[in-house]
Parts: sequence; C-alpha cells; structure tokens
Amino acid sequence: MRSFIAAAALALIAFDLAACSTGAGFGTSGGIATYDDIKAAQKACAEKGGTLRLQKNGDAQFLDDYACEKK
Repeated sequence: MRSFIAAAALALIAFDLAACSTGAGFGTSGGIATYDDIKAAQKACAEKGGTLRLQKNGDAQFLDDYACEKK
C-alpha cells in the first residue's frame, strides 16, 4: 500500500511539473482552441505571472499549441 501511495504522489508531482512546461491543455472542447478556452487559459496563465502565446510552428486551432511563458 505504501508503494502505491508513493507512486501516486510521484505521478502527481510529475504531472504538475509537466503542466508548467507544456501547452495550455485541452480545455472543454477536446483540444480545439475556442474563444472561451483561450480566454480561460490566458487568465490562468496571467495568475501564474505569464503570458499565453502560440508556440513556434504551432497551429492556432489547437489549444495545446499555446504555452504559458513567464514574463
């Protein structure tokens, strides 16, 4: 049981770290960059002190192609 809890904790930490360095996520529309999803991602990014930007060679239609960059 202890090893399961330790593995779950490590998975959560890895997920949190990955979220800091990857795109904006999939939002509520299955990954399509809708106005509402981009607005929510911009707000969440600003609260963390960053700016939401389209990644190099990213497709503006997909929310995961945006990243929160620190100012």
